[in-house]
Amino acid sequence: MHSHTLDDWRHDHVFLGAAHDRNERRTWLVVGLTATMMVAEIAGGTLFGSMALLADGWHMSTHAGALAIAAFAYRFARRHARDPRFAFGTGKLGDLAGFASAVLLALIALLIGYESVVRVFQPVPIHYPEATVIAAVGLGVNLLSAWILGAGHDRGHDHSHDHSHGHDHDDDHHHHHDHDHNLRAAFFHVMADALTSVLAIAALLAAWGYGWTWLDPAIGIVGALVIAHWSWGLMRDAGAVLLDAAPDAELDAAIRARLEQGDDRIADLHVWRVGPGHHAAIVSLVSDSPLPALDYKMRLADLGRLSHVTVEVHRCNHSH
Repeated sequence: MHSHTLDDWRHDHVFLGAAHDRNERRTWLVVGLTATMMVAEIAGGTLFGSMALLADGWHMSTHAGALAIAAFAYRFARRHARDPRFAFGTGKLGDLAGFASAVLLALIALLIGYESVVRVFQPVPIHYPEATVIAAVGLGVNLLSAWILGAGHDRGHDHSHDHSHGHDHDDDHHHHHDHDHNLRAAFFHVMADALTSVLAIAALLAAWGYGWTWLDPAIGIVGALVIAHWSWGLMRDAGAVLLDAAPDAELDAAIRARLEQGDDRIADLHVWRVGPGHHAAIVSLVSDSPLPALDYKMRLADLGRLSHVTVEVHRCNHSH
């Protein structure tokens, strides 16, 4: 009979997403692209006296800063994944970075909205050919960046499962709870830039061809509202993870269905997300005839998204 040692019961708390390394590499590449475009626009605007080029360059600098936050978050989380100072690993660092990026995105939307409203009442002369070329080049860089990030945050879902658990087939329907909010934030910043470029091109062409100068600031306001909506969604979702909000009612229900059998009843249950595709659970069980805690853990073995489970068992007559 095999005798267990202390090391047999120890385990890592590495709850990084399955695509963490890939997402980190891609984010750094997008940071490089965005920073290069930013420097080129600011230098070009300074050399050629183009305010449009300068403004777009400084606008892009805010997105470059947000993308750098995402990239550094990936790096820090990876390098400190096994640092014992972090009780449940560094998997939630991406959510912190995503929340910070969402705040920056909201500020960008506010600035675009403010500038657009000012331009409704105080129109400025626009150099249409130059501005259109700038917007088109910016759009190309943004679309390339979006492709590098994996063609959108929907591919930022992590399908990872802890090696000690089997695959939960029900999980395939609930990956919206497993977003990599850091990648999602980076994608939104890229798409915010792409959206402003598309709207700018449409407005510039209309104003250039038909003289509709009012369309440029009007579309700017629409773009600001769309970006603000993205920001709020990201802030809400990442904030919920940071506050350990219950991530998935159906995961809770699955745990209860597996554990509440016979006289066994759950007295207290806490489930929270510790990283993309990883959840932790603390369960307090009462039973007339309690089993060893390991038996209850085995009942949860097929829930692939449960990467860390703590079970405490209490004898309690008439637990039902």
